[in-house]
Amino acid sequence: MPVGPPWERELFPYIRQSWLVVTLAALLVHTCFSLEVTVGKNPQIKARNGTDIYLPCTFTTCIGFEDVTFRWEYTFNVSAPPEILYLGKLKNKKSLPKALDVPNRNYRHDRLTLVPSNQTKDYNLTLLLRDVEFDDAGRYTCIVKNMKEKGNESNATVFLTVVDKFEVVDNTLTLIIVGVVGGVIGLLILILIIKKTISFIIKKNRDKKSISSTI
Repeated sequence: MPVGPPWERELFPYIRQSWLVVTLAALLVHTCFSLEVTVGKNPQIKARNGTDIYLPCTFTTCIGFEDVTFRWEYTFNVSAPPEILYLGKLKNKKSLPKALDVPNRNYRHDRLTLVPSNQTKDYNLTLLLRDVEFDDAGRYTCIVKNMKEKGNESNATVFLTVVDKFEVVDNTLTLIIVGVVGGVIGLLILILIIKKTISFIIKKNRDKKSISSTI
């Protein structure tokens, strides 16, 4: 409790509540305004050599966006310098993304296509990578910058693994174990039922004998 004139002590609770409201409002505003980029629930993607694969990326923001710039970068590992795969800009949600010139184009760029947005609250910047090769394995990072949020930038990364063929999981052993366990459980239940039935019959016979001897 502050020490001071009576009027100051009376105003102190209201001042404290006001500061609390301001703090909570600031936290809500920060959370709402934050630009968020996501690549889905599972950032680990496995593709078979020679197939097409989607590299997912969506972004969303509470206050909308204007003059967004975005890019996709590829790196084989963290220490390697990033390779720019795609550059684009987006005026607003009503406009379509516009591709920009990418320096140092190579064989990978010609196999990339930006997927049209589905016009939901999450704007889609997903890439389609056609005819995947083993050299395509690595880290794909989607980076978005929103000028409406004073240049706030966010990113998310997809990890791509390329295999010759998908391994077929042999579930024979699992099925055998499940079958054996199920059989054992069924046998135990059958034994329990038989035991209960025999106990019931024996008890019933005893009751009959008791009634007969009483008579």
